[in-house]
Amino acid sequence: MPYPIDIRVQPKVAGFFDPETNTISYVVKDPSSSSCAIIDPVMDIDYAAGRIGTRSADVLIDYVKLNGLQLEWLIETHAHADHLSAAPYIQSKLGGRIGIGEHILTVQKTFGKVFNEGTEFRRDGSQFDRLFKDGDTYAIGKTTAFVMHTPGHTPACATHVIGDAAFVGDTLFMPDGGTARADFPGGDARTLYRSIRKILETLPHGTRLFMCHDYAPDGRAVRWETTVGEERLHNIHARDGVSEDAFVAMREARDKTLGMPRLIIPSLQINIRAGHLPPPDASGKTFLKVPINVL
Repeated sequence: MPYPIDIRVQPKVAGFFDPETNTISYVVKDPSSSSCAIIDPVMDIDYAAGRIGTRSADVLIDYVKLNGLQLEWLIETHAHADHLSAAPYIQSKLGGRIGIGEHILTVQKTFGKVFNEGTEFRRDGSQFDRLFKDGDTYAIGKTTAFVMHTPGHTPACATHVIGDAAFVGDTLFMPDGGTARADFPGGDARTLYRSIRKILETLPHGTRLFMCHDYAPDGRAVRWETTVGEERLHNIHARDGVSEDAFVAMREARDKTLGMPRLIIPSLQINIRAGHLPPPDASGKTFLKVPINVL
C-alpha cells in the first residue's frame, strides 16, 4: 500500500541506551514544535529481588522536562520479551497516549494461555490508548508519523516512520548484528524476511533507521543508527541478494541455538498489559507467574 513518506521532515532523535537490557529508547521531537514521542521506554527490574525501579524512565522524563517538550505519544514497537515497558509510569508523569500495533490481540491471546491468565485479563487491547493498523497515521505536533506492520519477530511488530527516521523495533539490528530471532510463539522466519524486505524496499535509501537493541558484536562500541542503504548493502543476514529460503534456513538454524531472554517471563506478563503490573491479590500483593516447561 502507499505510505505517506516525506524524508524532508527531519525530527531530532535522542537515543538512551539501557545496558541492563541492551535496549535503546528514543525521544523523537517534531522539528516544528515542542511536541515529542517516546519510543520503547524501559522500566528497571531487579528480577532476583522482585523489585521494580524507574531509573531508566526517569532519565527520559528529565530529558523531556529539561528541553521543554510536550509528550504526545508513548510508542511500543511490539510487546517486548527482554524488558519491561515504562509507558504507564511515564504517562502518569508527562501525559501522552500509549500506542501499539493492532496485532497485540494475537500476542495477548497467545500469552494469556501461556501464563494462564484468568477471565479478568482483557484480550482486546483495551489496556492501550490506540491500536495501529498498517498504514495508520498519527500526529506528533506538525509531523505526520505512519505505521508499517512488520511481523515475524512477533505478530504485533510495527515500524514507526517519522519523517526521515524509522524505528524498526526488533525487526532489524545494525548491519553487523543482522536480524532478530523469529522463534517466539507467533514468530516466523519467512514472515520476518518479508517484513525486512518491505522496510528496505519501501523506504528511501537515506532513511535513518533506529534499532531497539544493540549487542556490540566483536566488542565494538554500542551503536543504534544506520540507514536503509547501509542495511541493503551490508546487513549480514538480510542484505540485497540474500534469498528468502537462504534467510529462513539461516534464521531457523540460528534460533535453535538461542536461549530464552533473561526477562521474558516478567516482561511479557507486564507488556501484554501495556506496561501495567498484574492486579494484586486479596492481600494487596502483586505476583508474577513462572510457567514450567512451556517456553
